[in-house]
Amino acid sequence: MRFAAAVLRSYESRFTLEEVMLHAGPGDGEVLVKIAGCGMCRTDLAVRHSAGRSPLPAVLGHEGAGVVVETGSPDSGLSTGDHVVLSFDSCGHCRNCMGAAPAYCDSFPTLNLFGGRGEHAARFTDADGGALAPRWFGQSSFAEYAMVPARNAVRVDPTLPIELLGPLGCGFLTGAGAVFHSFGVGPGDTIAVYGAGAVGLAAVMAATAAGAVTVAVDRHPGRLALAERLQAIPLRAASGGLPDLSDLPDRVRQLTDGGTHYALDTTGSPQLINNALRALRPTGHLGLVARLHTPLPLEPGTLDRGRRISHICEGDAVPGLLIPRLTGLWQAGRFPFDQLIRTYPLTEINQAERDCDAGRVVKPVLIPAGPREDT
Repeated sequence: MRFAAAVLRSYESRFTLEEVMLHAGPGDGEVLVKIAGCGMCRTDLAVRHSAGRSPLPAVLGHEGAGVVVETGSPDSGLSTGDHVVLSFDSCGHCRNCMGAAPAYCDSFPTLNLFGGRGEHAARFTDADGGALAPRWFGQSSFAEYAMVPARNAVRVDPTLPIELLGPLGCGFLTGAGAVFHSFGVGPGDTIAVYGAGAVGLAAVMAATAAGAVTVAVDRHPGRLALAERLQAIPLRAASGGLPDLSDLPDRVRQLTDGGTHYALDTTGSPQLINNALRALRPTGHLGLVARLHTPLPLEPGTLDRGRRISHICEGDAVPGLLIPRLTGLWQAGRFPFDQLIRTYPLTEINQAERDCDAGRVVKPVLIPAGPREDT
């Protein structure tokens, strides 16, 4: 089977749209999905800075959504024609997977980031027969088709706009899951979200849906305006030239009647992380979703009085449970994720990457065919 895909051949090169080949159909527990749309996530772009750990050449993309066109076995739980959102890969049989914590699968790094599943790896090649890296996050969905483990595909209502749903499998899942699962935010709680990108704004929407008071902290006025439209209290983390964050905890405490119960940091900035801890109430919980690239020195007193800090992966979510919840909230007008999306044809993947890096778009979604539109 031949189809078009965006291939990254080196850590410095641009994506190239190429014809790729799939040399066999789905095996047991797999489905072949025709991709309707795929979100571009910061984790896709972080491959460029992976120090060679993520193998190339590869087809990236891990926020895919589309329609099942073939199943490998009758017990896959899916049928031809099903609309599905694709999420991260997991083994399904380790202690954490069996305990409804697939994001902490023993094999998560290997399956998703650093090599993929070993079985059937050689069946995916470029047009000349050159090997491509095994499936990225079990998907490699910057393409017209993706072969995925059925356990990673979540059936959704076929009346929904399937081309827009892919980010519910990772970026929006992470932000919303942190609020609903990691924190258990409820009515009257207070939460500060540091960084109003795709993950942060998904957290804002989820917190609003949960009835919480939310403060959104960012340095970009446009992102803060969007957060305010989503019913967060906007708080600019910098003014004028160089950012001055020394008074940020005081400003957060003033806005939240003494501090927040929860905080979510999406930036990985040690200074913001320390400020977020200082702005917590006693016993407050700070969750980190960004990968840290430098040591994290914690200032004296930041963990006093029961405050705690943890890293959150994929929103502590079971995708098959959270994704339907998010689509239901969207249908009820309470999780308007479509307001964060701008679509691009797959042929414009490099422009989408530039716009993402420059902050001109919150969540790019790549469409394998058709003109670009703003949504």
